[in-house]
Amino acid sequence: MFCSMEIDRDNERKIIDSWHKNAAPWIVAIQERQIESRRLVTDRSIIDAVVNQNGRTVLDLGCGEGWLTRTLVQQGMDVLGTDIIPVLIHQAQVNGQGRFELISYEEITAGKLSEKFDVAVANFSLLGDESVRGVFRSMSRLLNPHGTFIVQTLHPIFATGDLPYIDGWRCSSWCGFSPEFTDPPPWYFRTLATWVNLFVANGLSIVEIREPKNPQTGKPAAVIFMGRLLTDLVPKL
Repeated sequence: MFCSMEIDRDNERKIIDSWHKNAAPWIVAIQERQIESRRLVTDRSIIDAVVNQNGRTVLDLGCGEGWLTRTLVQQGMDVLGTDIIPVLIHQAQVNGQGRFELISYEEITAGKLSEKFDVAVANFSLLGDESVRGVFRSMSRLLNPHGTFIVQTLHPIFATGDLPYIDGWRCSSWCGFSPEFTDPPPWYFRTLATWVNLFVANGLSIVEIREPKNPQTGKPAAVIFMGRLLTDLVPKL
């Protein structure tokens, strides 16, 4: 158990370290729309998922340089974008449109955010283990009654590759990205069942699962989970 906890803490730190190192090339990649899957499908799929909720206030978790926050603001929403990487938050603030705050998932779990939102969204930004479980535990405090938590992530069926279909830490790569990227972060793989259980165990009823498809391959480019907060099922914190 001790060894497992130490591995988890080390990998969580490596995720943050990697994004510190790769913030600058990431900003360029987003601004120049270098990531094909995002151009083809996943950017539009997450925008539509949030807009369809008809919420007024939105929390953009792991907002990066703020592209989704800005897009939702243009749709008339009041959006707060959060991230732990100073370079990314600075760029988001420079670009304007939306509110941005430098804050970690651990700080959010500890109650540093006092606002409530109609929608919380995490777009390919839930990479860790305990940090992610902490975010889910926070939803009962962050969402308004019957608010929705939306998560877009790699589709587990296709992301598992040749490895066993079981939860656990995995290595990643920057394959397909520019050579400026370095030291890819580890990430914690979850099966479809584990993702669903995370929602249910934290008082969130799955109302929809979408599988946005890559128009070129016909295969899912991601999976989107939408969980609605049921106030009578909120766990005691």
